[in-house]
Amino acid sequence: MSLSPRVIAFLLACMISVVPVIFLTFVDDVTNSMLFVVGLSSFAISFFLVLYAIELLVYREVDKMYKTIRQLKIRDFSLSRKAVIRDDNPFKKLNAEFFVYVTKKQKEIDELKRLEQFRREFLADVSHELKTPIFAAQGFIHTLIDGAVDDERVRDKFLSKAAKSLDGLDALVKDLLALSQLETGEIKMNFERVDIRSITQEIFEQLEEIAEAKHTQLRLRTSLPGPIWVKADDQRIRQVMTNLIENAVKYGNENGRVLVSLEEDKKHIIMSVRDDGPGIPPEHLSRIFERFYRVEKSRSKDRGGTGLGLAIVKHILSAHKAKITVMSKVDKGTTFRFKLDKMD
Repeated sequence: MSLSPRVIAFLLACMISVVPVIFLTFVDDVTNSMLFVVGLSSFAISFFLVLYAIELLVYREVDKMYKTIRQLKIRDFSLSRKAVIRDDNPFKKLNAEFFVYVTKKQKEIDELKRLEQFRREFLADVSHELKTPIFAAQGFIHTLIDGAVDDERVRDKFLSKAAKSLDGLDALVKDLLALSQLETGEIKMNFERVDIRSITQEIFEQLEEIAEAKHTQLRLRTSLPGPIWVKADDQRIRQVMTNLIENAVKYGNENGRVLVSLEEDKKHIIMSVRDDGPGIPPEHLSRIFERFYRVEKSRSKDRGGTGLGLAIVKHILSAHKAKITVMSKVDKGTTFRFKLDKMD
């Protein structure tokens, strides 16, 4: 026989009702009718009280716990703690605390797994990125040691290539150090009043040679007159704008155009850097700010860079309490946009 709430209530009610009936049999002048009424009323009251206690206070809440466990198994964390915590029923409180605790631990486990996966990928990426310039420099130097140093033309050529590889290694190490310091908060932002229009024009001048090599036009568009003042760290915001504009030139099309727009709202200056290049496929957009992530690894290598630029940009802007967004369409181009606080 299945021990359902009704069966348990029936058995307990029978045992409870027998007690007063047996007691009354020892009392004088008690009739069978009185014993029947007492037994029946005791059974009915006991049955419904026990049924209520078991059904509502125990079985129903245990069933909720079972459903909670099923939710956790299928990773459904949508149950609201407030929906079940406002009750004096200890089973409901237990159910709520159980769900909240397990949900918290599961999320911690997921985060640890994600960080472990990230650590493995990062170590693999760093090893790969360091290996390339080191092996290249080693090859050139060993070739010179093996006798090529006597040929002046070969010697100069190989030393130049070795120096270029070591310069790339130096840039990678500096970017890794900068990124690490940004993440740990070691680099403090020195906020001041800076003219973002002037900074943009200076960066255009610095990148003029790269742009001319690709026949790319650099354009600044704004309806704001005179200097455009924002609250920022001058050095770091130059790093952000240089990285975005240089990427737009490098990854844009030949004979293309890079457009930097400066607009304003009530409290901010809105900056966007747009190119008319091949664009970024949708499946890559969510990952382009990760360290060493490259949309097209073979082509990215040819264009140089450490693969850390956008990660550094994201952290610098986060320190400015700003969020960078990216919009891109294949064969239409890519636009990066962020806001900085406006200053008078």
